[in-house]
Amino acid sequence: MNSIPNISFKSTEGSTDIEFLSLAELFSRIEENPSHNPHLPHRISFFALLIVTEGKGVHQVDLKNYAVQKGSVLKIAKGQVHAFQNNFQYDGYLVVFTEDFVLRYFSTSSINFISHLYNYHISEPLVEHSPFNDFFLEKASEELQSKNSYAQKEIIAKILEIYLLKLERHAQQDLPEKGNKKHQALFTQFKDLVERNYTQTRNVLDYAKMLSISSKHLNLILREITVNTAKHFIDQYVILEIKRNIFNSGISLKEVAFQTGFDEVTNFTKFFKRQTGLSPKEYKASL
Repeated sequence: MNSIPNISFKSTEGSTDIEFLSLAELFSRIEENPSHNPHLPHRISFFALLIVTEGKGVHQVDLKNYAVQKGSVLKIAKGQVHAFQNNFQYDGYLVVFTEDFVLRYFSTSSINFISHLYNYHISEPLVEHSPFNDFFLEKASEELQSKNSYAQKEIIAKILEIYLLKLERHAQQDLPEKGNKKHQALFTQFKDLVERNYTQTRNVLDYAKMLSISSKHLNLILREITVNTAKHFIDQYVILEIKRNIFNSGISLKEVAFQTGFDEVTNFTKFFKRQTGLSPKEYKASL
């Protein structure tokens, strides 16, 4: 059985965190320097927006096919698996950006509203009939081509942030109820509890007790909604908060460790490296 390849952010333009690519340019690059087959499922380590400007076709996200046409947007989150169909008959753009870009330039309140970035397990990736695509692509293109580079990255980020917020509001209109409502409500409670208490405990049993359910039941809910365990969800949230602290403050790594619930820097370093493959010091140096 072939494994699904993991694709990292790579730009031939020297960008380290965001890029706008026409689909024609994207496939031209892949032909020149093939690192994977885009028509086969591949997992991305960044965020992507597939914006369709002409034509129609099918695009696969997490092994599910989505019909796309002019006005469609597919929001593909970090960690999701996607694939282009063979000989697709549509045109458009792929906007790719890293989690570090989101954490550096987006406001926390916006991230909470843009649910698909971190809650793709309870949010559909497809947005249809978006009325904002042309305006977004026009303004982003203008800024990218501007000879005045003062605050350019910040401006591009805000254009993208506003677009994503408007896209999210558009997607929420007449959203049908689906799935087990009780499980979704418990998942939301669990998520909120983790956000409030992660510095005090990363123990699944503690959160199960707070919800007055068994840890087995909590894991069943998490697997149903996120396809992962409760422990995985907690650990990934803690990593996100550590990254936010490293990004958004000038404090030392020792202080970051204490602020995110670690009594010992050694344990903090081991946890971060186990989850990311980098030590906190290496990660900070890479920013």
